[in-house]
Formats: sequence, C-alpha cells, structure tokens
Amino acid sequence: MSRVLIVDDEASICWAFGEYLGDLGHEVAVAATAEEGLDLARRQPLDAVVLDVRLPGIDGISAMGAFREHVGAAPIIVITAFGNLDTVIRAMDAGAFDYLVKPFDLDQAAAVVQRALEIGWTIAGASDPALGREPEERPSNRLIGSSAAMQALFKQIALVAATDVPVLITGESGTGKELVARAIHEHGRRRGRTFLPVCLAALSPGLIEGELFGHLRGSFTGANQDRKGLLELAAGGTVLLDEIGDVPLGMQVKLLRAIEHREATPVGDARPRPIDVRFLAATNRPLTELMAAGQFREDLFFRLSVFPIHVPPLRERLDDVPVLAKHFLTMASPRQGQEVSLRDDLIDELTRRPWLGNVRELRNAIERAAIVARGGPVLPEHLPPSIDLHGRGAESSNARGLEEVIARWTENALKEPEAVEPSNEESTLYDQFLAQVEPPMLRTVLRRQGGNKALAAQRIGIHRSTLRQKLRKYGLE
Repeated sequence: MSRVLIVDDEASICWAFGEYLGDLGHEVAVAATAEEGLDLARRQPLDAVVLDVRLPGIDGISAMGAFREHVGAAPIIVITAFGNLDTVIRAMDAGAFDYLVKPFDLDQAAAVVQRALEIGWTIAGASDPALGREPEERPSNRLIGSSAAMQALFKQIALVAATDVPVLITGESGTGKELVARAIHEHGRRRGRTFLPVCLAALSPGLIEGELFGHLRGSFTGANQDRKGLLELAAGGTVLLDEIGDVPLGMQVKLLRAIEHREATPVGDARPRPIDVRFLAATNRPLTELMAAGQFREDLFFRLSVFPIHVPPLRERLDDVPVLAKHFLTMASPRQGQEVSLRDDLIDELTRRPWLGNVRELRNAIERAAIVARGGPVLPEHLPPSIDLHGRGAESSNARGLEEVIARWTENALKEPEAVEPSNEESTLYDQFLAQVEPPMLRTVLRRQGGNKALAAQRIGIHRSTLRQKLRKYGLE
C-alpha cells in the first residue's frame, strides 16, 4: 500500500482521487493549500504527491522545492486548469514526474499516479539554474493553445529542451514548426546564444555547401576572401535546418557528417573545423516516402529523428481557434495590447472553417478582417472567403458518398434473414449498424482529445459512463 498526497483547492478533485486511488488499495491524504500539504509531508512519509498549480497562498510550482525536501525522490505530479508552455517547462524543470491539464480523465490521471508509484522517480530537473528562467518572448513569437494536442506538444518541448539531441519537427505548412524550434532553443541551455533558422529550400543547390560550411579564398570564381559558414557563425547556439526534405542527396552526406562529428569542412579546404551548435530540423514533406523513393538518406533521417515532434494541424485542435483569433486580433488592433473580444457569430464561423493553411491562414484572415472592420467589431463578413484546396463541393460529395455506403450496407444486411426477424436483442439491424459506425468514431474522437475520456464524452455529447460502457463493449479500452 502506498501513501499519496493530493493538494488541490477543489474538493471534488480531492474526493474523486481519494475514492479512485482508495479503491486501488492506496492510502490517500488531501490538502487544500500548499502550506497544509507541506505540514502533512513533514509529519508522514509519502510515496507520491499530486500537486495543483493554482492554489491559495503559495502556488504549486513555487512549493515544489519545499515538497522535494520532505518527500525526497518521490514522484510529484502537477495538475492545472491553466496549461501553457511556460508552466509546463517550469514544472518539468522543477522535477515533475508528469503534467496533467484539467479537465482530465480520472482513469488517465490514476494511471499516471500508478505508473509513478511503480517505477519511482529520480530527480532529473532543476539541476541547472539557467533552466528555471523564463525566456523573453515577443507576444507574436509564442505557441498558443490549451487543447489536448497542444498540451502533448508542450510536454514534448519541455522534455527535450534541456537536452542537446537533434530534433525532427514535422507538420503541415503553417502549423508553427519554426515556433516549436524557437521554443526548444529559448527554454534550453543555449538560450543566450544565436538561434539561426536556415531555409534550405530557398538556397541554390550550388550555394548550400558554401553558405553552411563556408569557403576559402580562391576556392571558386568570386571567392575573393575567406568566409565562415553559418554553422560556425552560430557557435554555441541552435541551427534550424528548415525544409530538410528539399536538400539534395549530395549535401545530405555532408550534413550527416556535420551532425555526427560536430565538424564542418569549408569549400576549398581539406581540414574540418569543430563546430558547437545544436541541430533542429523541420519539414512538411513525408520523409519516409522520400526514403522509399531514394530521395532522402535513411542514416540522416535516423540521426535527425532522435526526438521527433509532430505539430498538429489546426483542424485537429479547433478548440484553440478562438484564443488564437483573439491573440491575432489584439496584435492587429491599432491600439495594440488592448483587450479585444470576439462575437459569438464570428467564433462560430471561425470554428466551422477547415483552415487548410493552418495557423498562418487564420492569422492572415484575422489581420485582413481587422483592416476591413476599420476599428469596429469584427464580423463574419469581414473574413476572406474560406480556402478549400479540394474544391467547394468536396464536403457535400463526401456526405453523398457516405450516404451511398450506408444505403448499400443496409441493402446487404436486409438480405440476411436474422435482420428481418431478429432472434435476440443484440442482433437487430440497428445494433449491427452501430457496431459498424461507433468504433471508428470513438477511436477518432479519443485520438483527437489525446485519450482524455472526459473531453471525448463531452465532444460526442454523451455521459462519461456511457462512453466507458461503449469502449468496453467494443474492446477499445
């Protein structure tokens, strides 16, 4: 039996954790403030702590150091209703085992606690005081969102920022891959040095080597003096190799050597020079398909993807659209920084659109709407026409196709005798139909909500207990 302390000022959270973990055989203590929790931690040994961030008095993250003095290496799990990248980074740097955002699914939260108790925890954070400082960010240069997809992204950034391993950032155009790279740099040990994004696709194939590695005087026509490459100029900092999927095969070999051996050989020189940079790479192209076609080296792919991060498209985090739109409208307002509000009809229109251009398209649409509104309230008619790369009829065509599939399935099912005269309740035509359509819908919604059953039930429009029953019924738990 393990002792778990729950520190949260919401009585319902404490009660739910207490009941659930108690049923699993754990002893649970609860506290409404950090001070009360610290008092309990002083008086009895604890195997794990679940700690809210927003608390009366001392906040949870500020109290983590004091808790660590009393609980030693016991895991501390941070929970909050106000998740953003800075909070995740601070929690991870302070040595949090994991990070949960309210409203969380109780099964998922209990599984995190159980895993923490099973494997224990060795403090990995807070060893470098530089990591505890918050970066200076321009308002337009930060990642925004509180959806499950963004919380998962924040956690990945927090985990990898303190390391020096290469990171491969993938995602569609306009999702914010460079912002992810910048966040990794600004929350890491190299934050005080250069962050250098290099768009490889914008460089001529004949110039990429000289730009990256530099050249000696006389190495080619027009080389009138020695020149350092970008990898040397970014010494001590971070280099983002943007559009890595567009690099010619010959250059991929030299990039691989630079990443593997931390050295660069200027054009016209036979002597490699040591370099001290962190490598990040980004692409919107399917590298696995390029490898299969012989257009991208497998060894470079595996070297870059030590820690892969996929940035979700905006259509998979529509809950973030209103807060993103409000942020962009604030930035575009003539009275920049002044609080703005969005009308309900504008939010409805924004969340209805497919946003195939992702966050970039949303930002452009809001900036255009702000100009057309001329300082007044932004209305749906101020937005530019929705962009549909597949044609305006795609949605209705898909609906017709689905209707035809259902009709054919029904015709085939009606040919079976038991569909007309069911032998039992479970074999009715309606039950057979639900068994076909519910599992893929449930899987998709759960995936979109990051496995959070509470949010999935809310999105579907059913009670959480009903969702659990359906998941058990179809073997999806």
